[in-house]
Amino acid sequence: MRRNNVRSEEEIHQLFEAILSLQTKEECYDFFSDLCTVNEVKTMALRLEVARQLLEGATYLDIIEETQKGSAIIFRVKNCLKHGRGGFRTILERLNMHGKQR
Repeated sequence: MRRNNVRSEEEIHQLFEAILSLQTKEECYDFFSDLCTVNEVKTMALRLEVARQLLEGATYLDIIEETQKGSAIIFRVKNCLKHGRGGFRTILERLNMHGKQR
């Protein structure tokens, strides 16, 4: 059982190294198109957008109205913002999206 965990950790490390090696948006589009379904990519993009809106003070109702999605995804992202490792904040600050209008 332990061997599977080590293998899984190695595979995750390899995935992150692969993502870090991407150099252009086109490479990102190509890699994520091969790696994920269209819906998986859209879900990740939506989570990032929900995080941006929550950090800018939007309410659940505001986000539901704009995205036409249910509250489960909003709750998940809000929970990550409150108890997660700060990944959303880091990325949004680097993209200069947090606290600014797009």
